[in-house]
Order: sequence, then C-alpha cells, then structure tokens
Amino acid sequence: MSNGLTVPAICCKSQKDLLSAMSELGFDSPRPILVILGGAGKMSETDLIRLRSLFVKVLAPIVEELGASVVDGGTDFGVMQMIGQARAQISATFDLIGVTPVGKVALPNQPTPEEVAALEANHSHFVLIPGSDWGDESPWIADVATVIAKGKPSVAVLVNGGEISKKDVSESHKANRTVLAVAGSGRLADTLTAALRGESGDEAAKKLVASGLLGAIDFKDSFDSLTELIKTYLRE
Repeated sequence: MSNGLTVPAICCKSQKDLLSAMSELGFDSPRPILVILGGAGKMSETDLIRLRSLFVKVLAPIVEELGASVVDGGTDFGVMQMIGQARAQISATFDLIGVTPVGKVALPNQPTPEEVAALEANHSHFVLIPGSDWGDESPWIADVATVIAKGKPSVAVLVNGGEISKKDVSESHKANRTVLAVAGSGRLADTLTAALRGESGDEAAKKLVASGLLGAIDFKDSFDSLTELIKTYLRE
C-alpha cells in the first residue's frame, strides 16, 4: 500500500470459489452490506465538499453503528477514495473490501501493468479478480456483497457514475439488490432519478424502475433524514 501498511488480500480466479475465498479472509459471520458504486466526475467543488460530508457524517457512521461492511472497487479515486477517507476520519473499524481487476494493480513479484491504479490506503481487505479492463470487476462486486451478507440486508448507493457504473447497477439488479441513486450527484445517478420521476426515456433506467429495485436520495437533504432512510434498507 502507498502508506506502507499491509492489508489482507486474496486472488480469486473463479466466482464459484468466492465462498471459500471470503472465508479465508475471515468473513464467516453474516452482516449487512453497503455497496458503493459510481465515480465523482464532472462535479463542482461545492458539490464535492457536500458529497464528502455525506460519506463522513452519514454513510460511514451508519456502517459502523450497524456492524455492517462496505464493498466497492477499491481504487484511490472518487467515491472509493471518499469512503476510505471517511472510515479513517471517524476512526471506524468496519470492514471495507475493495474488489479490483488483478490486471490493473501493481503486485509484488509480478509484472507491472501498463495502466496501474493505486489501491485506496484505508481499505481493510482486497479481492483481486481476473481481468485487465475496468468493468471486469462489476459482477464480482455484486457477488462478493452477496457472499459476505449471507442473507443479511444489503443496498447499493450510486453516486454520479458513467459507463462502468451502468454495469455495476445492472449486476446489482441481477443480485436483487436495491440501488439508491444520489440525486444531484450527476451523470448516471441523475438519469436514474429522472427515470423514477418518469422524466427519462432511457430504456435501461425504465426497466430498473419497473423492477422496484431503484430508489433515490438527495445528498442536499438533511443528514438526519438521510441517515434514517438508509438505515431502513440495512436493518432486518
């Protein structure tokens, strides 16, 4: 890691091996899961400041309070960086699991990929999966969340997001996991919230609305109301 620390990581070659891989990492007890999806591209600095507060004052404290865990893409960018920094800022101890293509990270005693992504330093665990393209991790993120939850509640929060986030949302849909799009955060999240209001012609978005697995939150709402709303999805 860039901070000189080492954290548990495992390379998993097949999704059918996920159960044993997660057990090897110590994830034997079921717990609620928050999946973090999206990016933070093309957002104003004012919105980014408010968004960081959402992670520090709402998302990270909820996970810590409920004994939940977080699954995301693991790299030092956008929302993955925000949840990692929020975890550190509030001195939280919840498990934060990054799921990343092995062909995108530099590993000891391995050839360095042409395009290297830094891993976010405040994650507690990493699952390195086959692949050398962004988006290869999308089905794995959904499956890792399901395997760790073991039947406990789980929900995905989508912030902003582009083409890869569309795959992430689709995989959450396949996993029967509700996606909460953060209204006002831009790009895909705003497309989905518009679809909820019946204001979007995007067919994939309309399909997701029809499934009943799409909700919305507005990060400009009061943090107290957002906290209570998100808790309802993670409580049994």
